[in-house]
Amino acid sequence: MSLMERGVVRPITAVAWTSNSSTCPKDYSLISITEDGAAANFTRSFGMKSGYYLCYSKDLAGGMVVSDIQLISDKDSIPHGFSYIAEHLEPKTSVSKKKRVCVSIVPVGSVDTAVLDIKLTAKSKMMLQHHTYVGDIHGYVLWCRKGYFSSPMPQAKPRSVSLDLRRLSLEQPSAPLPLRPSNPPPALPHNKLSQRRCNLHTKDNLDKPADGSIQGITALDGVPFSLHPKFDIQANGTTLQLNSQLNNIRIKSLQDIENEYNYTFVVEESAAKRTRPSVSAGSTPSAQ
Repeated sequence: MSLMERGVVRPITAVAWTSNSSTCPKDYSLISITEDGAAANFTRSFGMKSGYYLCYSKDLAGGMVVSDIQLISDKDSIPHGFSYIAEHLEPKTSVSKKKRVCVSIVPVGSVDTAVLDIKLTAKSKMMLQHHTYVGDIHGYVLWCRKGYFSSPMPQAKPRSVSLDLRRLSLEQPSAPLPLRPSNPPPALPHNKLSQRRCNLHTKDNLDKPADGSIQGITALDGVPFSLHPKFDIQANGTTLQLNSQLNNIRIKSLQDIENEYNYTFVVEESAAKRTRPSVSAGSTPSAQ
């Protein structure tokens, strides 16, 4: 079944010259016979035994299509946006420059129509249906057919089978158990903890020492200090002097501190008990 019967219309993506089937690229189709049954071998003169053929490709891997095709003479300048077709020839073989084939190649997504097919005829009076006359070249007539083409099918992305199997789990999540001392509430996932709570946990971990003791990092860590000369061994000479001085240090208990700084507030209580002398009503002088 052809591509047209299946409804898939592929555009031409490249046109080139080739010496024979051995020099023709792998993805190209060589036009060896014209539509009226003649050999489609282009030769510059009757004395030349070797010639060249037209070939075309419909491989969309490059993402480009041929939107138009023209024939120009050696005296004409190449139209804007066109380029000469490539040449895949044997060594010491060349193509005639009197008339040259040029094509316009554009990205596949930039156009809706393109060149769908090219054909050759040996007789100029022969007409091909649904084809447009391009021009005469070296005794042949070049025809092309333009129209809408089918967009390339998107490539399916490879999927991981193991990931799909993990998603197809038949086990349903069990109902939560009632809260009991033996059934504590499930721990929240790490990503659901608030930023503030996460920062607090991080700060607590930083404050804890590495050996698990109670003492941790304090504000005095890293602050330089020196021993008072009174307790310096080298300044006083001997360890005995230091021990005698340390023995003179008295460690006071809580009761000693309360007895030393005990204050009964007697003065304040006596001042509070004082009463101001009241003025009796009879002592007020009467107005004369």
